[in-house]
Formats: sequence, structure tokens, C-alpha cells
Amino acid sequence: LAGMDDGAAAAIGWQLASRSEHPVSRAIAAGLPAAAANGVQNLQALPGRGVQAEIAGQRWLLGNLRLMREQGLLTDDLAALLAEHEQQGRSVTLLADDQAVRALFAVADPLRPHARAAIAQLRALGVHPLVLSGDNPATVRAVAAEAGITGEQDARGGLLPEDKQGALAALQASRGPTGMTGDGINDAPALARADVGFAMGGAHGTAMATETADVVLMHDDLRRIPDTIALSQRTHHVLWQNIALALGVKAVFFMLALL
Repeated sequence: LAGMDDGAAAAIGWQLASRSEHPVSRAIAAGLPAAAANGVQNLQALPGRGVQAEIAGQRWLLGNLRLMREQGLLTDDLAALLAEHEQQGRSVTLLADDQAVRALFAVADPLRPHARAAIAQLRALGVHPLVLSGDNPATVRAVAAEAGITGEQDARGGLLPEDKQGALAALQASRGPTGMTGDGINDAPALARADVGFAMGGAHGTAMATETADVVLMHDDLRRIPDTIALSQRTHHVLWQNIALALGVKAVFFMLALL
């Protein structure tokens, strides 16, 4: 974008992104050349929006469209540019100071390997899959459709952490027991609200997600979720089978004792 040198924007973007645990921020940091981060001060996470910090005495923001709209920095031209990226399934993060948006970073969000197979296996187990994301709705719908999840109510974007938590509460009221899968700090409230929370990638997920979840999957293979559900269903069946057998044996011996 106009008003700032690309190299300077990349350096400031890396300094902010490298200090965030959000997956998109990690992708941005990995794609930019490393820069000295000694001048970053007063770093503050803005849940569901991004981060802000002071660099050389100036406030900088690195975040999503919601954050820029709240700061009054969104222009019609910028909104049109963002829409182009979003329609292609890209997640866009914006870098801004107090005056204007200075740069944007577009990150493609490819599906995890075997995502479509995992969705099919969940449906075969009677599980109805949905996507709840803080990303923009257009990108969420595009990625969800690629995974085999269609329908506006099944692919919801633009959600803050508390919105995800509220969506889980509504699903529990309407559909019954509900599970949640996540790996980021913004997923923690929903993981805590769910009947069963699955934290993805024990080695790569955020500490808050792994501490909040009921189950931590040590690999990023989504097929481990239906495997875990299928295993629990088999265990449940065996437990009831053992209980029924034990009670049956006791009933037989009781009748023999009476005779």
C-alpha cells in the first residue's frame, strides 16, 4: 500500500507477528525476513482482532478487518481490495499506525491433509461438523466448502472468542452434546464450553488451548478426531456389555441360591 516502504512494512510486520501465537501470525512471520525486535514495547494481544505494540515510540496495529473498522481506518478502496483476496480464500492481516493502513499480508489457508476424509468419517459416525472461525466469512465459506462443509450456518466466520462460546451454547441447547476442536488462544473459551474439547497438535498448539481441552491430539491429523470418537463409542459399548454380563451372572446365582 502507498505511504510506506515495503521493506519497512515487512520489518514491522515481522516484529509484531513473531510475538503472536496465532496460526496466521506464525505464517506471516515465517514468510517475512527476520528483523531485530528489540524496539517492541507494550505488546498487547487483542483477542479476535490482532495485536498492538509501540515501536520507536509509535503505536502499530497488526490485525484483521474488524480491528481496522473499529479504529476508523477502513476505506472503500481498502475494503474492495480485501474483498478480492477473500473471494480467493485468503486470510488478510493488516498493518496500520494511527493514521492509516500501511500494508496488508494475504495468507492462503490450505486444508490440513486428509481434512475431507476426516469430515466424511465424522458424518459416518453421526456427527454434524461445523466451522466456527474468526476469519472473514468469505474465506471461511471457501475453505469449508473445499473440506466438504457447505451451508451458511455450517461455516460461520467473523467470530470473536465469546461469539464462538455463544455458538457452542446454542448448539448444545438445540443439538445436544457438542465437541469443539481448536488450537489457538481464541478457541479456548469454546473449548471450555464444549462437552468435549479437542486441542490439535500438542507440539504446535497454544498452551492455553492444550490446558483447556479435555483431549490433546499430539498430531495435526484431523482423522484422529473420528478415531477418538469411534474408540470411545466402542469403549462405551464394551462397558455396558460387561455391566450387563455381570448383572446377568449375579441374577443367575441369586436364582440358584433361592432354589
